[in-house]
Amino acid sequence: MYAFKNRVQLIGNLGNKPEIKKTENGKKLAQFSLATSENFRNSKGESVKETQWHRLIAWGKVADVAEKYLDKGKAVAIEGKLVSRSYNDKEGKKKYISEVQVNEVLLLGAKQSSTE
Repeated sequence: MYAFKNRVQLIGNLGNKPEIKKTENGKKLAQFSLATSENFRNSKGESVKETQWHRLIAWGKVADVAEKYLDKGKAVAIEGKLVSRSYNDKEGKKKYISEVQVNEVLLLGAKQSSTE
């Protein structure tokens, strides 16, 4: 059960093309967002669609895959872990952020033909 302690699996659509950065030591980082949606009926019987946005980061080879294959609107399944960090904004206030560190990406949907 140890492997299940910090595990995140999401299926959704990309909100943007990954932003690619390189650290000072040359390590590649991809940052992007993923929208997941749920449909349900509220207490009045009305159909409601609720969308959640998730911040994602990927390092190294996974960042290479993200840079090469991911684009806005594409459907993907990801697996990773939840990480939290803090930083100081421009005014010096401490900000906290949580994001999913992606370990695996699976492209969903139909393959595009090579004649496009």
